[in-house]
Amino acid sequence: MLSIRFENARVMRPDGWDEAPVGIEDGLIGGGARSVDLGGYDILPGIIDAHGDGFERHMAPRRGALRERDSGMVACAAELAACGITTAMLAQFWSWEGGMRGPEFASEVFESVACVAPTVPVDLRLQLRLETHFLESFEAAEAAVDRWDIPYVVFNDHLPHQRLAEGRKPPRLTGQALKSGRSPEAHLALMQQLHKRSSEVPEALDALCARLGARGVRMGSHDDQTFEARAAWRARGVHISEFPETLAAAQAAREAGDAVVLGAPNVVRGASHAGNVAASELIAKGLCDALASDYHYPSPARAAWRCVELGLLDEPGAWRLVSEGPARLLGLHDRGTIEDGKRADLVVMDRDNRRIVMTIAGGRVAHLSGDIASRLM
Repeated sequence: MLSIRFENARVMRPDGWDEAPVGIEDGLIGGGARSVDLGGYDILPGIIDAHGDGFERHMAPRRGALRERDSGMVACAAELAACGITTAMLAQFWSWEGGMRGPEFASEVFESVACVAPTVPVDLRLQLRLETHFLESFEAAEAAVDRWDIPYVVFNDHLPHQRLAEGRKPPRLTGQALKSGRSPEAHLALMQQLHKRSSEVPEALDALCARLGARGVRMGSHDDQTFEARAAWRARGVHISEFPETLAAAQAAREAGDAVVLGAPNVVRGASHAGNVAASELIAKGLCDALASDYHYPSPARAAWRCVELGLLDEPGAWRLVSEGPARLLGLHDRGTIEDGKRADLVVMDRDNRRIVMTIAGGRVAHLSGDIASRLM
């Protein structure tokens, strides 16, 4: 681990920018034996990514042709660090959809993280995304949470209920079936079967959430659309709303004191790819606690600066959405701000172009690029 003190940089502290030195000793902020001049650079808290599945392309770079397990996760950790992410919640489906969303692939991801996490500086953590109607696999999913010590479970429902209720085929059925390894007919039959059991789902979720909550597992709902849906999740102890699709759902979460996670790519591109409420609109109304990478690891840093460019937030306020905010909602009180005694998670940026040139995670260099290397050497 580093024993070092950075001087002459601009530093983003909880109260804003200052130029006081930042030391690192024993993996924590404070102290530091050797001084290094970082004049011209900015030092910010490391990014905490509350939800991201960009690792899929590392572990399965070509669908059906090549799978990389441990080496893929190592490559993922390197990309995370290059993007300034020092803590990553890897969001993995546990779904009837099969393929890369099925339990078999999920188990590969969980095993890979268990193997790789101790060997890399970036803190790799797991989120299990459980499909609400996958009732027959609730027990297995719960066992996976216990086995892999998964701290965060999010509930999704990707069944096209309206189409199924009307007896119509869902859109993109053939492509989804091929990804699952099923024929279109078998895939449709499975969806119809799951849809027919909808009346059983609320009671099953009540019981499952009670058991997970008793274990201290954090829980979130995904793609909330209505006030009523958010209220139902809250009654189960599910206090994080991920990517709400409407203003009403986000307001319902905020009014009840629940946390709201939005997608950073939505901010970067200026709109939801699915046509839902724009993240920038919710941020402007104060309805965001954290910006997550979703499917694109470079986006959190870019989204924070985009919020500044749009006039939605000042620089410290925008960066809090990718550092202090996600730390708070995930219960990671040892990180998220640059303060003595906290975990030494730092991002160093070139002030001229906001390019990330160094990432330090837990007091270890996770990424280093360009001329700044000569200053450390």
